[in-house]
Amino acid sequence: MCGIVGLYLKNPALESQLGKLFEPMLLAMTDRGPDSAGFAIYGDEVQDGWIKLTLQAGDASFDWKALMGELEGRLGCSLDWFQNASAAVLKTNASEEAVRTELADLAPDVRVMSVGQSIEILKGMGLPEEISQRFGLAGMKGSHIIGHTRMATESAVTMEGSHPFSTGQDLCLVHNGSLSNHFRLRQELRRHGIEFETENDTEVAAGYLTWRLRQGDSLKEALDHSLEDLDGFFTFAIGTRDGFAVIRDPIACKPAILAETDDYVAMASEYQALSSLPGIDQARVWEPEPATMYIWERATAQGAHA
Repeated sequence: MCGIVGLYLKNPALESQLGKLFEPMLLAMTDRGPDSAGFAIYGDEVQDGWIKLTLQAGDASFDWKALMGELEGRLGCSLDWFQNASAAVLKTNASEEAVRTELADLAPDVRVMSVGQSIEILKGMGLPEEISQRFGLAGMKGSHIIGHTRMATESAVTMEGSHPFSTGQDLCLVHNGSLSNHFRLRQELRRHGIEFETENDTEVAAGYLTWRLRQGDSLKEALDHSLEDLDGFFTFAIGTRDGFAVIRDPIACKPAILAETDDYVAMASEYQALSSLPGIDQARVWEPEPATMYIWERATAQGAHA
């Protein structure tokens, strides 16, 4: 079944309250996804020439300090990092390829959740409230965030199988629905060099977007092609460095609701997840149309659809 929520702040004065505003939205989706939960938050950007990686270990007692010491020695460059429960956020001016290569050797069980200049992905098994408290969601700051609560249908309940899935630097995807052709697509995408770490059908959708973007598509073009190539039922929310996008399949059988005020844009699988937002009673609220992409980005500060 699963639940999706997203919040994009048009008013920068609210950025210090992003986590506080978003937490009730995520918790409201508990009944739709009690197995696992996660979120991708955008903010705390690193300067050009640097990247930020979110790393996650299965063990909350993992020795991040020792790993970072070894990693700094091998990379021979500056590192800045902090721990958040079972995760660590690493900032460096080394290349992504170099960091991944050394991590694979030093700590093969550590997973790279996200890479970019702004994004951080945190997720895990358990009720949304447990995930929120584990990572201190309510105290987080940023410009926008998307989240997901999962009720597993296509694969096992694991930390790796929870959403969001990263689909390139500062790009991620969450999904409510089920893809019927994910097995065939996974095989085809592997032939194009796309690697998969789980059997989750959503990872195939993420891999598909990665492939289309590598072919030179814009995000809009990649999502337009997804309507042709992905069979099944889906509502996608896609996070980018500058904002987020929402799209539903041509039948639109998976629920979604959007709300917009002068201060924010919010989306959810059910209206109840929006009810705690300030000014929601004055918001423009509507159901997104089938096979239509809605985008909000800092560059335009306005919604668009196509």
